[in-house]
Amino acid sequence: MNRFTRSLGVAVLIAAFAYSQRAMLPAAAASAGANQTTVAKAPPTGPGGTDPFLWLESQTGARAMAWVHAQNAKTLPVLQGDPHFKTLYAEALKIAQAKGRIPYPEMLDGAIYNFWQDASHVQGIWRRTSMQSYESAHPRWTTVLDVDALGKAEHAHWVFEGASCNWRDESDCIVHLSNGGEDAQTLREFNLSTRSFVKGGFLLPRGKQDATWLNDDTLLVARAWTPGELTKSGYAYDVRSLKRGEPLADAKPVFKGKPSDVSVQAFNVRDGEGHHLTMIDRGVSFFTSKYFLVTAHGTMPVAFPEKLQVDGMVDGKLVLGLNQNWNVDGKHFAQGSLVAIDAAALQADPMHLRPSLIFAPNARQSVDGVSATKSRLLVTIYDNVRGRAYLFEPTANGGWRSHRLALPDNSSIGIVDTSLHNEHAYLTVTGFLAPTTLWSLDAATDKLAVAKAMPAQFDASNDVVEQHEATSKDGTKIPYFIVHPKNMKLDGANPTVLYAYGGFQVSMTPTYSGILGKLWLDRGGVYVLANIRGGGEFGPAWHEAAMTIHRQRAYDDFYAVAKDLIARKITSPRRLGIQGGSNGGLLMGVEFTQHPNMWNAVDIQVPLLDMLRFEKIDAGASWVGEYGSVSNPVQRAFLAEISPYNNLRGGVAYPEPFIWTTTKDDRVGPQHARKFAAKLAAMGVPYLFYEVTEGGHGAGANLAEQAHTSALEWTYFTMKLME
Repeated sequence: MNRFTRSLGVAVLIAAFAYSQRAMLPAAAASAGANQTTVAKAPPTGPGGTDPFLWLESQTGARAMAWVHAQNAKTLPVLQGDPHFKTLYAEALKIAQAKGRIPYPEMLDGAIYNFWQDASHVQGIWRRTSMQSYESAHPRWTTVLDVDALGKAEHAHWVFEGASCNWRDESDCIVHLSNGGEDAQTLREFNLSTRSFVKGGFLLPRGKQDATWLNDDTLLVARAWTPGELTKSGYAYDVRSLKRGEPLADAKPVFKGKPSDVSVQAFNVRDGEGHHLTMIDRGVSFFTSKYFLVTAHGTMPVAFPEKLQVDGMVDGKLVLGLNQNWNVDGKHFAQGSLVAIDAAALQADPMHLRPSLIFAPNARQSVDGVSATKSRLLVTIYDNVRGRAYLFEPTANGGWRSHRLALPDNSSIGIVDTSLHNEHAYLTVTGFLAPTTLWSLDAATDKLAVAKAMPAQFDASNDVVEQHEATSKDGTKIPYFIVHPKNMKLDGANPTVLYAYGGFQVSMTPTYSGILGKLWLDRGGVYVLANIRGGGEFGPAWHEAAMTIHRQRAYDDFYAVAKDLIARKITSPRRLGIQGGSNGGLLMGVEFTQHPNMWNAVDIQVPLLDMLRFEKIDAGASWVGEYGSVSNPVQRAFLAEISPYNNLRGGVAYPEPFIWTTTKDDRVGPQHARKFAAKLAAMGVPYLFYEVTEGGHGAGANLAEQAHTSALEWTYFTMKLME
């Protein structure tokens, strides 16, 4: 995946995989009963075969929003009126706002920073403390920016989207603020020392944009310098240099891509010894980029392969992650490998590169995270979907030596942050039943210590985790995890929720979730996580096996796992529910239409569903590399075959789905979910539809909204699978 955040479902992955996140259509009854299915009438068509629900693509249009409010008014009484909802919501909110949550650290400006939300700070506070204080039992925090107070003072609904700090002076930052959680952001200069916005500092009005520090008084800004001048995907492709105090109109051209690109962005990469490069990432497609070096004399192309990511720099060596095979300088580097290139040599001759190998995974491994300390490289990998962490150190002869860190096995291991100023790093270790722990690492001595530990949020003593494999339609073995009660009977009667994502090279790994545990596992539910193709669990090849016209493999993999669960008598269609968001929401829609008799509950979260129009909706054009394009006849034919919206059929007995989205989602957009629900309504198929009015591409803009959405989901599964 490219350096620019083009990921389809980052927000919903966090929300959902944290376990969950005519003027008025005559909608079907909001609920047809917990276990009833209705045979669909023939789907409607507009004049001349046109889409009769195009009007719902008006994201905030009066007619569309009137429909949304009417749908919410029908759905919420059904779910909130269920006797389980009140308790589930109270438990979800308590967990979401628990004081025992880990305040994840960011090492910046010689201190530890953290963004925190709770009942007293709904939109959140950006705060800091010393490292010594942070690792104590009761850190002494100083508020740097109070987002609630800022929003109140400015009569805005600000959502903090992070900050980009000056690589030369980390106290000077550009704060990213969005209205209600949308991808479009306002950028404002902020000083950490004074804890205030800089008077007369940089201020970039709302837009889909990005800014990178070139020096103390200059930004490289990618935005629509002329209104509407964005790529077909809705992102900037024109990078200009903007000096402090200059009006936007005076910004100087640096690099311009093409409207057909996905996006263009500048970025810095540096190491702890003072080596530094400024580069341009021209995202030609979601997965391919052309890279350029920014110099005092202009930009210069760099002879990188198109499918890679820049992962950092150590000891003057640029670290690259390869998503394709690379034959260069008489050597072969396999897809999925980490390689290094001397930064000085790259600057001297960017078109003739001489990389060296750092790490090459085997067929059951994949690189997950890469980050540099002052003199070492911290790398996390997955080995048969089990986490491992290694330290790599450059040697005098140009090679790399490595060793594995002594962290708990059979877990997911993630890098939280590393410091370029010293050898300090933080990692998380988590599992389905093991509360997440934050580990402090001294990379110079290998000293590891638990810095923070999440308290148990549910009783895991009665549960167990197993890993199995299912055989997909083409014979491929698909691993999956199952979390279930130790005393589970193999009688096919266990309420089971099956989750997967299957796209964009995103790996699904064991993660602790108090909400999943308390709202589902504690009540006897079974949870299954499937590692279907399209993800990154076994490297780029696992992803590429299910791209574009081969995507049916991911859907076959998911179905194979479901059949395996039934064959093992763990569950049955009556007790089986499925859940997925964003790209996983598309997966849910496909399984809903291809195998409607296999599930009794389908939770469709912020989904893509109309695959014949996805390129015309919000950022949809950016995902042509993943899904294909209707402009390609072969790809269009395949998209027509799998598009859930276009494959709803009359005479089919569909289960009653729960479809939810957000109005502020300017990435996937609420249009898909709305149209799918409207078509079900016109066909007389019962469904539940809910649209959160805030929150962007996720389950809500704050913890209370996210907990509310989670409670709605688990109430739905309770109604369908436990009663």
